[in-house]
Amino acid sequence: MFLFVGLGNPDPKHKNNRHNIGFVIIDSLNKRFNLSKQKPKFKGLLTNGEINNQKLILVKPLTFMNNSGTCIREIQDYYKIIPKNVFVFHDDLDLEIGKIRCKVGGSSGGHNGIKSIEDTIGSNFYRIRVGIGHPGEKKLVDSHVLNDFTDEETEVINTSVQKLLDNVHLLIERDLDNFSSKSNT
Repeated sequence: MFLFVGLGNPDPKHKNNRHNIGFVIIDSLNKRFNLSKQKPKFKGLLTNGEINNQKLILVKPLTFMNNSGTCIREIQDYYKIIPKNVFVFHDDLDLEIGKIRCKVGGSSGGHNGIKSIEDTIGSNFYRIRVGIGHPGEKKLVDSHVLNDFTDEETEVINTSVQKLLDNVHLLIERDLDNFSSKSNT
């Protein structure tokens, strides 16, 4: 069984924020693969179903970004999901808008949602980073991640999310090189 986690903030005012790209991806996966209706459970909104003949649980933590690990730990413990079967979709300031990168382990890179997960389940999980671009100055970062995508950025993000959906089976197969290559063409 796999756990797909989309990071974001649950307040409706954050719905289209750059920081909420993980929620966008989970919603898009649910729609594309016609998965179950989202239900509140384990401090998150859960969906389950199958993609590529593999059982999955998808979650949008409702704990806000900085406490995402709490939700993930509860799900992981209940369903006995090992960290290597956890895939976390999140924003990345250091990547160009719409670029997608995937890796196992590593540091949080200053991302508080990832840090929370590392603090609760360790660092041996998959990170699918989606570029949101950097505002150029460190003092602008907080407002940048908590502001909505521009119309132009939304077009780029929508294209990137569709490519991710087209290639999600490669993630499940753990073919990270092909996933990254095909998701960024």
